[in-house]
Amino acid sequence: MVCVQTSPSRPYHIVIFGASGFTGQFVVEEVARTVAEGPNGNLKWAIAGRSKQKLEKVLEQAAGVLGKPELMAEVDIIVADVSEPDSLAVMGKQAVVVLNCVGPYRFYGEPVVKACVENGAHHIDISGEPQFLESMQLNYNSTAAESGVYVIGSCGFDSIPADMGVLYTKQQFKGTLTAVESFLTIGTGPDGGSIHDGTWQSAIYGFADSQKLQSLRRKFNHKPLPTIGSKLKRRGSLFYSDEIQQYTVPFMGSDPSVVKRTQRFLVEEHQDTPVQYGAYAGVGGVSSILKLMFAGMMFWFLVKFSFGRSLLVKFPELFSFGVFTKVGPTRKQMEASSFQFALYGEGYTEDQDASHGKPNAKIRTLVQGPECGYVATPIAMVQAALTILNESTVMPSKGGVYSPGAAFAKTTLIERLQKHGIQFSVV
Repeated sequence: MVCVQTSPSRPYHIVIFGASGFTGQFVVEEVARTVAEGPNGNLKWAIAGRSKQKLEKVLEQAAGVLGKPELMAEVDIIVADVSEPDSLAVMGKQAVVVLNCVGPYRFYGEPVVKACVENGAHHIDISGEPQFLESMQLNYNSTAAESGVYVIGSCGFDSIPADMGVLYTKQQFKGTLTAVESFLTIGTGPDGGSIHDGTWQSAIYGFADSQKLQSLRRKFNHKPLPTIGSKLKRRGSLFYSDEIQQYTVPFMGSDPSVVKRTQRFLVEEHQDTPVQYGAYAGVGGVSSILKLMFAGMMFWFLVKFSFGRSLLVKFPELFSFGVFTKVGPTRKQMEASSFQFALYGEGYTEDQDASHGKPNAKIRTLVQGPECGYVATPIAMVQAALTILNESTVMPSKGGVYSPGAAFAKTTLIERLQKHGIQFSVV
């Protein structure tokens, strides 16, 4: 049962902003499913975006997919636009939690964060953009703390499986966990699969602005985290992984930076032992490598120039060999897709001094789930919101800008995910 009470001035537990976008429409369906579950029957929600007509179509579509015609009458619509701060403020005043689905976040995210912090609404996003995530921490952490507002980024496929997966591995390890490597593999059906090009655009502008990210990080003036045990060795840019039995590359998303932020929080706030982390993704066999190398060379060349970036944005399917498309995957493709995170950890048993000698114990865990972008991501985002609504007493004692692991380390988020198809297990 949702614990937070709504009020006439703040009538909605959840508002989905960007509900008519490609990902937003699936978040709408997931919230509708969740409300139908017994404990969440009193959850009040609304959808928001800049076009009332498009939002009505999304509700109509969700009603048809779920067989719930009552959605059209029960779910309110809020018209709000990132270019109109007053409309965002009105939205922020009406919600307990805003689920922000409008990306790329580097262009559209900050006005929504600002409106939420200034108007008392918690903010959740599904960004995989380190520059956005860390700049929000730099710019809004203090104000959010004063307002008692939680701003929690990357609450989707980037980076719930990785961040919560490391915490789960640490919880299951009998001793002191010091390092984890994760290996992502994606399963698709006979029709293959694709990713909507919003993620592709985020990658384009992220790589183009990589120097700004380094400059941003220097402003935090962080001390290096201590290394306990053997230093985790960096793998090559392409290697054959015995762990997943296929060729593998470093994972290019936000997971490493998000996990590191969580580990820093746990060290500084709870004096925990930090866990080193390396993230990798399987790319398959030799034919996949040839495609990846060609696409990678084209990407690296074009992303350096504004004209090249325009080409990459305009023709995502061409330059990514069909991985990214403007239409995204079909529902049939999504139903046949899945993901698996294999996490390999090492550390010291309880009777071994972690300050001496090499790690003497290992653990392997798995995080598995349905299609990652538009099935698992809405599940993770909605369960993160419910965790805020129900378990704020075991979250950090003050508001602020947090990574998922920092915000939810002491909550039952993992158990909530388990009940909704994202499985955590020890091998």
